[in-house]
Amino acid sequence: MTIAKRAGSPFEVLLIFLKLGLSCFGGPIAHIGYFRDEFVVRRRWLDEQAYADLVALCQFLPGPASSQVGFSVGLMRAGYLGGAAAWTGFTLPSAILLVLFAYGAGNLHGAIGAGLLHGLKLVAVAIVAQAVWGMARTLCPDRERASIAVIASLIILFSGTSIAQIGAIVFGAVAGLWLCRNGQPSELDHDPGHVVVPVSRRVGIAALIVFFTLLAGLPFLRNLGTGSAGALFDAFYRSGALVFGGGHVVLPLLREAFVTPGWVSDDAFLAGYGAAQAVPGPLFTFAVYLGAVANPSPHGLPGAVLGLIGIFLPGILVLLGTLPFWDALRKRTGAQAMMRGVNAAVVGLLGAALYNPVWTSSVQAPGDFAVALVGFVLLTVWRAPPLLVVVVSAIGGVLLALFNG
Repeated sequence: MTIAKRAGSPFEVLLIFLKLGLSCFGGPIAHIGYFRDEFVVRRRWLDEQAYADLVALCQFLPGPASSQVGFSVGLMRAGYLGGAAAWTGFTLPSAILLVLFAYGAGNLHGAIGAGLLHGLKLVAVAIVAQAVWGMARTLCPDRERASIAVIASLIILFSGTSIAQIGAIVFGAVAGLWLCRNGQPSELDHDPGHVVVPVSRRVGIAALIVFFTLLAGLPFLRNLGTGSAGALFDAFYRSGALVFGGGHVVLPLLREAFVTPGWVSDDAFLAGYGAAQAVPGPLFTFAVYLGAVANPSPHGLPGAVLGLIGIFLPGILVLLGTLPFWDALRKRTGAQAMMRGVNAAVVGLLGAALYNPVWTSSVQAPGDFAVALVGFVLLTVWRAPPLLVVVVSAIGGVLLALFNG
């Protein structure tokens, strides 16, 4: 795995991820497509294999997968401050918008509002389709890896559970170990080189200790009566620590944690869920809204900050704990074969996500397909910046709503 030789600055990373945080609509799978276009295709901070390996690792770990990928890119580019800058730039825009929504702002009504939201969902179709097309060409160059991708996609499509994502990746690893040791070489089958990860093993072990200590200790402290702030933080931390794949998968956990005890009404929960899908950036910032509207104190802005830290902290800790050991592992022959299989499985996972939920929730009529197709051509043929595609698709969604209304 290689990255650009010239180290960047945290400010550079912040500006780039702030732009992504303002333009990345469509959920975690679409974010992975945006990141690939920005850092693999355009800026060449990572090569295709490096990026695919990183995506596979973050999909396998608990936490918000797209935010973990972004944090890792910033970390490799500009150290710990770069990782913090990447997370801040990508997360802050949606967090601010959801705080405003919690205070009563940002609600869209009528045909124009609905059309705008629908157009933003169609952006995800184009982004994910571009990612599947580009990654399949390089990561599935032979029959073995193409077959692994198809079977992984079938596992996802016919299971419909969050654990199926982990099952598909485990299947890819086992199949790769069996089938991909002497597979047909591709342009990515080279010495993976050295991964510049500025995290020592001591720091990694410490991060894992903190992760498991908080996971086990917060419920214990909650039972001792640490107050509503401790209970809220435990609910956010546990939801972030026990979800695999990120994105929409965290919503059932959050609903159980907040609606069941009566901290948030079901109507308020669903309203925030709709708003979280309408804003750019990671869906995990839904926790900001919940922290702001929750009945126990602290709520408002302090509760929003508590939710933001609590939901993202476990994923960052487990990522920091894994990265120092990843490079040495992936240089082994068996590990390389496993990663080829895992990379192919990730392509299958993206392909399944392209159909459900991205396609099934967005493309309902010929006009929807037309808008998504225009976005795909703009991305793949015209090499248009994603922000332009977001604008074009949003306008297309509004026009469709007005025409059909």
